Amino acid sequence: MMKQIMATHTPDGREFDVKPLLHVVENVMHHANPIIPGIFLATTQVQALDRKALQSGFSDMLQLLAYPINRIACEVVIALAAFAVNYGKFWLVVQFSPTNLLAYSVALLKQLPVILEQADPLEPPDILEQADPLEALTNLIKAMLDMTKCIVEFKELPSLYITPETPALATATAHIPTAVYWTIRSIVACASQIMSLIDMGHEYIESTTEAWELSSLADMVSNIHSHLKKQLALCYQHIGEKRVAENEKRQAEAYQTLVRIVSMSHIDNMTMLKCLINDKKDQLPLWDAHSERQVSLDVLRRKNVLLFISEPDLSYDKDLFILDRMYTESRQHPSRPESQYEIVWLPAVDTLWFTTRRFKMPWYSVNDPSFLNPPVIKYIKEVWHYNKTPLLVALDPQGNVVNTNAIHMMRIWGNLAFPFTTAREDGLWREATWKIELLADSIEPLISTWISEGKYICLYGGEDTEWIRKFTKTAKAVAQAARIPLEMLYVGKSYPGEKVRKNNTTIVAENLSHILPNLNLIWFFWVRLESMWHSKTKHGNACLKIYFF
Repeated sequence: MMKQIMATHTPDGREFDVKPLLHVVENVMHHANPIIPGIFLATTQVQALDRKALQSGFSDMLQLLAYPINRIACEVVIALAAFAVNYGKFWLVVQFSPTNLLAYSVALLKQLPVILEQADPLEPPDILEQADPLEALTNLIKAMLDMTKCIVEFKELPSLYITPETPALATATAHIPTAVYWTIRSIVACASQIMSLIDMGHEYIESTTEAWELSSLADMVSNIHSHLKKQLALCYQHIGEKRVAENEKRQAEAYQTLVRIVSMSHIDNMTMLKCLINDKKDQLPLWDAHSERQVSLDVLRRKNVLLFISEPDLSYDKDLFILDRMYTESRQHPSRPESQYEIVWLPAVDTLWFTTRRFKMPWYSVNDPSFLNPPVIKYIKEVWHYNKTPLLVALDPQGNVVNTNAIHMMRIWGNLAFPFTTAREDGLWREATWKIELLADSIEPLISTWISEGKYICLYGGEDTEWIRKFTKTAKAVAQAARIPLEMLYVGKSYPGEKVRKNNTTIVAENLSHILPNLNLIWFFWVRLESMWHSKTKHGNACLKIYFF
């Protein structure tokens, strides 16, 4: 039998997209289904959108296939479509006969039993009472549709990731002729039963033999379909594994390309920037917060560029505050040499936070996280050692990386750190004098006044309120006894919280010392101190010691 089946398969080389045809067949079967309650909706009109969906991609194919459809060719989808034509005609008459005299007259001529038993042509027939043969017919039609859709899915598997020799596909291919045979045999049986319904009238409604035969075919088709579904699942699993492997290979190649490009010398920063930021042809990669529009990478051509890399965590807002103040200052004095740079924010991860955050930044941002390919994120983490704390990577106008993290320079010197190279960082430390101005003059303007007046300055911190009271009173008493002009400034602790806020209130109320009224200033003092340690350590000089008394 299998040889006979294969012998009848004589394709002429033409290939067609059968999915539009199958979509139409499904609509016919669904709307013609007599078992579904409420099916008699004769006044319901097909919406324009539905018509458009049915006709899309169908007209040209139908012209080529019209003759094979009417002749019932051996291809399963075409055979199913041929059956759908007759099946649809039959149930159109049945459904419209209660409300349409033309349909009722045709039903009389065809002697349709479900129509003839109704005395009133305006009252919908209750066919559910005689649903056994019709229900069996419906179940078989559903099984045929499921089988056909499954066979079409095998045809559409991407040849790039799966071959006919793949075990799951080879097994399925061996069973598809059998599946087609039983599907077409079922189609013939269904068509025969429709004709019997017309010829036998009421006798057919009372018969259970036909229902049993249709049910047996439905079981056969369903069993084959179940087996094919398992093979199809294995095929998709194979395709998924191949895609993952192929993607990993591409990512590895892209990563090595990135490593090579970064290590090269360039005459223009576009090569480097395009390697980091995917410059898509159909979308501009940067968002300009100033003009509120998308722009190309050309706005950065031959400029010093700072890549601000961070994750969407609110704790980083303070770094944004420092960077924002620095950037705003540079825009207010555009002619200064230290103002000749641009900032681009690169989100380290893809989050919903991204779209809302970028509008709050006054500089450039990547328009969408998808512009950063996975190899770029990998490079940022593995080579630039990004670990959830902000990075400020400096590129010179040629696109060379001149500092893998200028964040500490930004915190210590602000725009004076321009052009943010490691050589500039080393030079700033050589020029620096270890005085209190380096540590705290930017957080308390009175420090300059105290210095000019020749006063001693004591910076102290902590959270213990009672200790603060004792320390400040004792220090003042000692200074007064020694006739030393002393000023004291409370600097809280790193990452200050509510306790530090309450201490500020107590110190002011009891006139214990001066305070930093803004918790952000307290945070900045400590993070700047930490940045000094990191910066000195990086330059091989970690002998920075700070003493608090």
